[in-house]
Amino acid sequence: MNARTAIVTGAARGIGAGVARRLAADGFAVAVLDLDEAGCKGVVDEIVTEGGRALAVGVDVAEEDAVTAAVERIAAELGKPTVLVNNAGIIRDNLLFKMSVDDWDAVMSVHLRGSFLLARATQGSMIEAGWGRIVNLSSTSALGNRGQANYAAAKAGVQGFTKTLALELGRYGVTANAIAPGFIETEMTAATAERIGLGFDEFKTMAAKEIPVARTGTPDDIAHAVSFFVSEGAGFVSGQVLYVAGGPKA
Repeated sequence: MNARTAIVTGAARGIGAGVARRLAADGFAVAVLDLDEAGCKGVVDEIVTEGGRALAVGVDVAEEDAVTAAVERIAAELGKPTVLVNNAGIIRDNLLFKMSVDDWDAVMSVHLRGSFLLARATQGSMIEAGWGRIVNLSSTSALGNRGQANYAAAKAGVQGFTKTLALELGRYGVTANAIAPGFIETEMTAATAERIGLGFDEFKTMAAKEIPVARTGTPDDIAHAVSFFVSEGAGFVSGQVLYVAGGPKA
């Protein structure tokens, strides 16, 4: 396991940071990717302090040349990646009649184009190794969510993309699965609370009332699911969408 390298995008904070820490604890060398390389330093330092190997990489996942260069750097400095977690994401929420084309395109570019570019850039090393794991982050919003036409469409697209990767890459020992989080306590959900004029604690309390397990989720909940999907024991699980949302969603 020590020879295996994982890439986690959007890993400077929130879900991505939690996933990066968990994969490092599982024994992977971890490339911590985000738009701002300096922003990744805290997560990398934590991993290294705990005895792991990690590399901070600044990259815009929607830029083809930048993704290619980032993967080449990771292969040279950490080892060829055989695990990819596509977590990078943004929100540009608005009702349909207020949504700009730029806000639609920005969300599609990060979530769908970014996942495509990273998967395409890393699948070769996975096939070469005869082993690989791709985990794409979807969302319960893929089932539809008011004010998120762009985000919901992108996250639904991630699910179709994942299932297609599973069909194409399975014969090479590569699995592809998606995780669809529900309410997770991150800076993104805190920003949503602020945008609608609620305190974050109040927002979490309201959300928890609608969740069967009576609590909101944390990045560690998602990291645990990722850890399963990338494990040796999950080699017969591919093309699945796991809703980590405290109750049934699909």
